Amino acid sequence: MSLIKVSAIAVLIVTLTTGCDDFGNLNVDPNNPSVVKTELLLTSAQRSMSDVIGAFTGVLYVQYLAETQYTEDSQYQSTTFDFNAWYTGPLQDLQTIIDLNTNDETRSDALSGGSNNNQLAVARILRVYFFQMMTDRWGMIPYTAALQGNANLSPAYDTQEAIYLDMINELKEAVSQMDGGPGVRGDILFSGDMQQWARFANSLRMRVAIRLSDAAPTVAAAEFSNAYNAGMITEDVMYPYLAEASNENPWYNRFRTRTDYAISDVMTDALIPLQDYRITKYANPAANLDDGDGTTTFAEIVGMPYGAENAGDIPNAAISFPGSAIGAGGPGVGEQDANLPIITLAELHFSLAEAVERGWVTGSAQQFYNDGIEASWRQWDVYDDANLSSYMAQAEVVYSTAQWREKIGFQKWIALFPLGYEAWAEWRRLGEPNLDPHPFALNNSGLIPVRHAYPTTEAQLNESNYDSAISSQGPDTGDTRLWWDVN
Repeated sequence: MSLIKVSAIAVLIVTLTTGCDDFGNLNVDPNNPSVVKTELLLTSAQRSMSDVIGAFTGVLYVQYLAETQYTEDSQYQSTTFDFNAWYTGPLQDLQTIIDLNTNDETRSDALSGGSNNNQLAVARILRVYFFQMMTDRWGMIPYTAALQGNANLSPAYDTQEAIYLDMINELKEAVSQMDGGPGVRGDILFSGDMQQWARFANSLRMRVAIRLSDAAPTVAAAEFSNAYNAGMITEDVMYPYLAEASNENPWYNRFRTRTDYAISDVMTDALIPLQDYRITKYANPAANLDDGDGTTTFAEIVGMPYGAENAGDIPNAAISFPGSAIGAGGPGVGEQDANLPIITLAELHFSLAEAVERGWVTGSAQQFYNDGIEASWRQWDVYDDANLSSYMAQAEVVYSTAQWREKIGFQKWIALFPLGYEAWAEWRRLGEPNLDPHPFALNNSGLIPVRHAYPTTEAQLNESNYDSAISSQGPDTGDTRLWWDVN
C-alpha cells in the first residue's frame, strides 16, 4: 500500500476517534479515551529512532560487520528499499502532534503533552531527524507535499537541496519556538528538558550543515558556525533500551537465537595493528582463542573475511562476534538493555576539526581531532591515559592538516560504529576511508551503493512524480550519486 493511502487511512482513524461527540458522555468510554494523547505519539515516534540507529544495511555497506552465512546483503543484492513505513509511522505521529497543537479546536486538549510551542518544537526537530536519514538514503523524496492525507494522494518529490535548506530552517525555528512552559511529556530521550532539546537541535544542524560542505559551502559554513555557537550537546545522546522484549536492543534481538553477523576483518585489520582498544568493545573473543578470563584482548579477536566467497564454511568458533557493548555477542551473551548512540561528542568534535580546516570556526583542528578520539574512547569505556597517549603518538594517527580529509574520515568511521546509516553518509561525503566493494557483488555495477532505489509502489501509484524525480536526479539505481555527494 502506498504511503499516501496509508497516511490517509491514519488520518481517517484519528478523525473517527476524535469526532464522535454527538451523544455527550453517554458515548464516552473512560478506558478508551477519544482524544489522542500527544505524549503517546511522541513516545511512539521516538521509539522508531531505534530503527535508524539499529539498522544493519548501512553497517554492512561501511564494512563494520560481515555476514557469516547468508551474504546477499553484503553483496548488495537488494536494490529497492521501502520508505512507506517512515511516513505512516513516526512521521505521521509527529505530524499529528503538530496538527493537534496548531488546531484551535484541539490545542487545549493537547496541553497534557506539554506546552503547545514546546510540543511543536520537539515534533519539528524529530521530523528533521527522520527526514535527513531518508533523503540521505533515497535522495529526492516527498517532503513538502507529504503527510497531507486526502488533500494530496500523489505528492511531488522535493529536490535534496530544497529539503536540506528547509531542514536547517526547521531546526532554527524549532529552537526559537520553545517557550518557558511545561516541557514535553512522553519524552524518553531528555525527560522533557527543553534545554537539552535545544542543544540536540543545534547538534543536528551541525550534522546537516557538514553534509553540505562541498555542495553548498557558503550555507554550510554559516549554519554550522551558528549552530555551534548556539550550544551543542554536552554528553552523548543515547537511546535508552530496556531489559524487556518490548523495547530491547535490536542487536540483542538479532543474536537471540542466531549468529548472522561477525566483526569484519576490515575493522580488525584497521584497529588491531594500531592497538586501538575500541575493538575490544566492538568485538568479543573468538571462541577458539578465548582464555575465559572475562576480558577481551587483541590476540583473542579474529575478523570475519568481508569478501568471503563461502562464508558458511568458516566455523563460528574461529571468528569474533560483535561485542556485548552494542547488545550483541551471540545467544545468551549480549545485553538486552545496552544503549546505542544517536549522536555523540566524538562525531561532533571530528566535524569541528573539519570546520576549522574549512575556515568555518576558529580553534585548533588538531585539538578537536584529538578530543574526538578521546571522546570516542571514553564513550566505549576504554579510556586509559597511557594507552591513549601511545595510540595518539603513532604516525597513522597523528593529525596532519595536509591530510585532514583522510585523517578525520578514518577516525570518524571508527567512532561512528555502529551507526551504519550515518557512517555510510559520511563515507560517501568524505570518500574516506578507502573501502573495496565486495568481490562477489550481486548488483550490476559491482560497486558499493551510494543510494537506495525507490520502492516499486512509487512507480505504480505515484508515477508522474516518480518519473519527474528520476528525470531530475538520475536513474533509480544504487549508483546515482546524491546532490551533496560530489567526491
